[in-house]
Amino acid sequence: MSQKIKISDLPTFDITEYLEDETAIAEYLTVVLEENDPAALADALGTVARARGMTVVAESAGITREALYKALRPGSQPRFETIQRVCTALGVRLTATPAHA
Repeated sequence: MSQKIKISDLPTFDITEYLEDETAIAEYLTVVLEENDPAALADALGTVARARGMTVVAESAGITREALYKALRPGSQPRFETIQRVCTALGVRLTATPAHA
């Protein structure tokens, strides 16, 4: 007889444990970008920034830690300049591909 496992007994999945380098970060952000949801992108950038350290990312992006938290909170609509600066601080860049490839 198989043993039943309760959902509450399963470990919580934390994507930040897998965002160890720029390649993993780029792959994660690429998947999120395919959703065409600006709020999801802001949330994903916030997740990556937390994985790297908000203070470090904010300093590298040239913005305050508080402004970074505010820009990347759920439901926010950060300016493209902010997204670009955060991506640069994370060591990734956004690229365009044909939509009907």
